[in-house]
Amino acid sequence: MSSKHSGGCEHVHTHSDNDPIDNHTCHCSVCKSVTGQDTTHVAFFNHGDLKVDDEGSLNRQPFNASNPDGPLELCTCANCGTPIMLDDKLKRIRAIVPNLMGHNADNLPATYHAFYDPATGVPEPNDGRPVYSGLRPDFVWPDPA
Repeated sequence: MSSKHSGGCEHVHTHSDNDPIDNHTCHCSVCKSVTGQDTTHVAFFNHGDLKVDDEGSLNRQPFNASNPDGPLELCTCANCGTPIMLDDKLKRIRAIVPNLMGHNADNLPATYHAFYDPATGVPEPNDGRPVYSGLRPDFVWPDPA
């Protein structure tokens, strides 16, 4: 059975038949630190929309080393170490980074730039997508699942 969006690794798979509730290119320092990328394409799904076929095979660690008690956990495959998703302990969202978590980025296009800070000295993106200092102004965190 195929899903609209699927990813993961050889051992642990994620899938959703629903589209993400948010899709952005992130410029935050935490994403840069975790991924090693200058910017990170991130897709947020409602927590219940992104399914995992074997949650018992996930290792969990804080997403933000500077805030280890924060709500997001980076989930990696216990077998091969591949990053699988970000899981929200409050059960609002699950997030994926398509190019690192086995998803097709072309099916999940980023619609804006988030957490851009001109103080970093990096030029403001000029690809025609809106640029914000945080998440898009109309984004509302979903109620916990």
